[in-house]
Amino acid sequence: MRVLRRTRGARKRRPVRIPALLLLGWLPGLAAVLALLLCARGVGHRATAHPRTPAARPAVAHTAARPPIVPRSAWLDTLTRHAQPPPRYDDKVVAVFVHHTDSPNGYDCADAPRIIRYLYAGQTGARDWDDIGYNFLVDRCGTIYEGRAGGPDQAVTGAHTQGFNHRTAGIAAIGTFTTGRPVPRALTDAIAALAAWKLGLAGTDPRATARLVSSNGLSRYAAGATATLPALAGHRDGYMTSCPGAALAARLPDIRERAARLQGRTPGQTPVRAPAGSAHRKTTGHPQTPQSPAS
Repeated sequence: MRVLRRTRGARKRRPVRIPALLLLGWLPGLAAVLALLLCARGVGHRATAHPRTPAARPAVAHTAARPPIVPRSAWLDTLTRHAQPPPRYDDKVVAVFVHHTDSPNGYDCADAPRIIRYLYAGQTGARDWDDIGYNFLVDRCGTIYEGRAGGPDQAVTGAHTQGFNHRTAGIAAIGTFTTGRPVPRALTDAIAALAAWKLGLAGTDPRATARLVSSNGLSRYAAGATATLPALAGHRDGYMTSCPGAALAARLPDIRERAARLQGRTPGQTPVRAPAGSAHRKTTGHPQTPQSPAS
């Protein structure tokens, strides 16, 4: 029998044995510590994570389709046209003024270009204006014509009402619409469609009001005064006149509501004030102050 001797200096190591009962007693404590560590890790992860921000809802764009517009070339011939300065522009249109031309009503709609040409000749001739004052004209059949030069899609500075030609557009109904005169539905529908489109470009509710600054004291307001006017106004709202005639003026509330519907707005909804028009942006072109019809 072989006897093994221990190496000098070496000590016999006996395996450490943990009693089974003691190990079983530690298990609940170990589980609790592990659970606590996992919980702490989860809390720290949630605290440092970036919460998901709900996506912002896009603003509803209340715009309307551009109605058909007959260009100037359809009514302005070379015999009538005269040299004129470049158009003047504002930054946007926040209000429109409705006029009537104070001309006969019993015309054939095919004669509308001739009537507009006659109005242009009178305003640029006897009145010595640089162009026809209205931005648009509408005949009794609902046809819309481009009036003043500069482009129907642009914010062209008109010459249609004293004091409030900046940031506005003038829409003239061809005819006379005083008390008792019938107002064709096609005419008012076309005005509503035109106003809905033009005001929609600036986000203006046709039923709202707009703040405009009077440029001269010939209007109802002193020069420099801020006026709160309907965004879809009658000429009489800004100037001492009977234009656009009592019969057409009485239809303006209906025109506003129709224009608002064409912009996709809720009927009866409280309108929000139109963007402020108090600051006149620098205009380009001829510096002459636009004049306005006295109708």
